[in-house]
Amino acid sequence: MIYKGIYHLFYQWNPKGAVWGNIVWAHSTSTDLINWNPHPPAIFPSEPFDINGCWSGSATILPDGKPVILYTGIDPKNQQVQNIAEPKDLSDPYLVEWKKSPLNPLMAPDAVNGINASSFRDPTTAWLGHDKKWRVIIGSKIHRRGLAITYTSKDFLKWEKSPEPLHYDDGSGMWECPDFFPVTRFGSKGVETSSFGEPNEVLKHVLKISLDDTKHDYYTIGTYDRVGDKFVPDKGFKMDGTAPRYDYGKYYASKTFYDSAKNRRVLWGWTNESSSVEDDVEKGWSGIQTIPRKIWLDRSGKQLIQWPVLEVERLRTKQVNLRNKVLNSRSRLEVYGVTAAQADVEVLFKVRDLEKADVIEPSWTDPQLICSKMNMSVKSGLGPFGLMVLASKNLEEYTSVYFRIFKAHQNSNKYVVVMCSDQSRSSLEEDNDKTTYGAFVDINPRQPLSLRALIDHSVVESFGGRGRACITSRVYPKLAIGKNSHLFAFNYGSQSVDVLSLSAWSMKSAQIS
Repeated sequence: MIYKGIYHLFYQWNPKGAVWGNIVWAHSTSTDLINWNPHPPAIFPSEPFDINGCWSGSATILPDGKPVILYTGIDPKNQQVQNIAEPKDLSDPYLVEWKKSPLNPLMAPDAVNGINASSFRDPTTAWLGHDKKWRVIIGSKIHRRGLAITYTSKDFLKWEKSPEPLHYDDGSGMWECPDFFPVTRFGSKGVETSSFGEPNEVLKHVLKISLDDTKHDYYTIGTYDRVGDKFVPDKGFKMDGTAPRYDYGKYYASKTFYDSAKNRRVLWGWTNESSSVEDDVEKGWSGIQTIPRKIWLDRSGKQLIQWPVLEVERLRTKQVNLRNKVLNSRSRLEVYGVTAAQADVEVLFKVRDLEKADVIEPSWTDPQLICSKMNMSVKSGLGPFGLMVLASKNLEEYTSVYFRIFKAHQNSNKYVVVMCSDQSRSSLEEDNDKTTYGAFVDINPRQPLSLRALIDHSVVESFGGRGRACITSRVYPKLAIGKNSHLFAFNYGSQSVDVLSLSAWSMKSAQIS
């Protein structure tokens, strides 16, 4: 959230170790979303309603400007209950101290409401309806039905469970970390969570869930029925594992907030480790927050666009530019002059002859399976072409992010673009997770194909088609470290590919003081 010009990030943290447990609400502040100052934990177990843990939740800014937090506490019976906390001193822009209400818990499972006491967590940012009542949703499940339970309140303290959930799906399992927010139908500006829209402005709503079964974040776009308190997905959307994802790599438990200072909606996401638990304990940390992303609705109305917040470009230093290069079949082009282990790279490719694309197999409906079966070493008509990042000198290690283009059918003028992030050669460490990820990119390959990669030692955040597909990878090379890391553009397909432009920047480190 943002309060008095200061950004606040609250996150789940174990102060006693590098792995999950002893969870408190850690708290850091920033003026630019990039450089952060840590503070003492804002919320930690201290009362019967949260004595066994202070789990996830959300902040809401009330109409008078006062911020409050709704969070899940674990009580002595290990039941999940919802609590509220508020700042002790509203004049402090850093909101260092927080206090819990004696009315806690505000929402709890009981015999009357029939809520699953072990699956009732992660309240969202609340929003106001036309009736001046607050609404909040909480993730839950009943057997295999995943659902977003709605509660309403007039004063933010006394909450009543609605008879019906905002939305549900039979068979998807537990819905964690739900998020529900409006987006403008046209344009990239953000919309405040309680907004009904400006005059003549068309709003859509986004429901996002984190599926406990798959550990991925999915979203649907649709219409919010404010009278019935129901979310109705648009045609073609279903809130289950077939829904589009924010990110097709390691990315979970994400949350957005409305940035009133910049009139944008900002997305935060958590990336877990690819290393073993033993390695996590040895290095002393596990899990990171990705670079925050601006998020908005594409003009098609069928997907969300994500792009790193503009502030990250303040870390850019030395720049290297390449223009109008040709990547012949089975060729690489090394990019010299940047710190390849800590870089921001933007490249624009142009495919010459789409007719040379292979026809996609009708059964290939899962992009991750396509990328796994056709890894970087498999040549096709058009692709793979893209970037090799965190590469060792002799290519014993590298992470490749690339495109492949297929014909949708024989003699078709329609094409399928697949973006892959291949970690199979990312590290000589055998115990690391080296999953290959993939995503379809909804873009016309007759136009130039853009690829951006934010590289930060063990993290690669990739954005294809100007943010239409995003893949985050977590890698731990043994050789391609620091100055021994290299960066290449490559084309291992049968046909030549043009590099219209490639810009790469060395990146400074963010200040975490």
